[in-house]
Amino acid sequence: MIAWRYLRARRAEGGVSVMTWISLVGITLAVAALIITLAVRTGFREEFVDTILGANAHVTVYSQARVDAAGNLDRTISDYDDWAERIRAVPGVTRAAPLVKGQVMANNGTANTGVEIYGIRPADLATIPRVASPDAALGRLADFPNGIAIGSGVARELGVHLGDKVKIISPNGVKTAFGTTPRVNAYEVSYIFTAGRWDIDTTRIYLPFDEAQRFFNKEGRADEIEVMVEEPEEVGKLLADLVAAAGPDASTWTWKDSAGAFLRALEMEDNVMFVILSVLVLIASMNIISGLVMLVKNKGRDIGILRTMGLTEGSVLRVFFLVGASTGLVGTAMGVVLGVLFAIYIDPIFALVDALSGGGVWDPSVRGIYRLPAKVELADVASAVALSLGLSFGITLLPARRAARMNPVEALRYE
Repeated sequence: MIAWRYLRARRAEGGVSVMTWISLVGITLAVAALIITLAVRTGFREEFVDTILGANAHVTVYSQARVDAAGNLDRTISDYDDWAERIRAVPGVTRAAPLVKGQVMANNGTANTGVEIYGIRPADLATIPRVASPDAALGRLADFPNGIAIGSGVARELGVHLGDKVKIISPNGVKTAFGTTPRVNAYEVSYIFTAGRWDIDTTRIYLPFDEAQRFFNKEGRADEIEVMVEEPEEVGKLLADLVAAAGPDASTWTWKDSAGAFLRALEMEDNVMFVILSVLVLIASMNIISGLVMLVKNKGRDIGILRTMGLTEGSVLRVFFLVGASTGLVGTAMGVVLGVLFAIYIDPIFALVDALSGGGVWDPSVRGIYRLPAKVELADVASAVALSLGLSFGITLLPARRAARMNPVEALRYE
């Protein structure tokens, strides 16, 4: 009752209510900012990893380099079906598909762009989540054997639509007496997909496996085996089994090898942001001290009277602790609501910010993905709540303890 009365103190009684509101707003905004940051961090990492795992191999198995008859280094696999069959039998592997890969020039009229060709069998292409079930698609994947599947970014760069012809130009073509002649083939666009990754959508073209072998002069050979596993995060545990299944000439390259540096940098940035925002919560919580110090000073006579009436030091401490803790508790609750709502409706909010700023706030060519994702996790919210309440309660004890130890004789000496 006494704590509630002090929380409702008027400005004429010392301006405590003003300081309470300042503390409340500060904690609310700090907690909301922390939750939003944690949600964006979680959402960004999940979206980034999902686009990697949904359109790329979890493990790439390839042959170690050897010197062919012409004196060139050769990494191709001649018995690729046997490799794929043995790898597919490893527990934890969901698919193993041979691939033919090459970098070429794609052309349509006067438009040209560099692309990467993935030669793959139609049945294997249908098992790639971000291609078979993409964010957006034009055409039918069932038509892939009769043409090519291209990323939406490639289609945009070349200005092509379904049914249009795209020329594929490889400098490593047919060898003649006058040198190597570039190989040029035209293929009909049968499927356009948006995988959700800018670098994939703007560079990738899928070509039927047999046609890719002919185009790159690799009849009867494959460049690598693309492997998908049940638990990509634990892919390191399967590497020894994969190499043993493929044979002594096999080597591996995992998705963590290619994206690990970026993910480690992202994790370090996340930790730094958490520390910075924790300091922000601490600063907001410090406002509670200001309000309570003013309250203790203004209520010195009340404390003296209450003590002479028999109120113990512990009771006085609880009164002022409840005043500060209530501010921290209500501010934290409001911050949680604000932060969670912001994270849930981040897409329309970000669209509004983008429109007000004239567009271009989020550049997918830099970020890799097309939007700013946010995912609210219970653990993230719990950590923000624990941090805010811990700081608020801990800071509140200092002025509350000072009030409890106030000598009633000194408090009433000049009254």
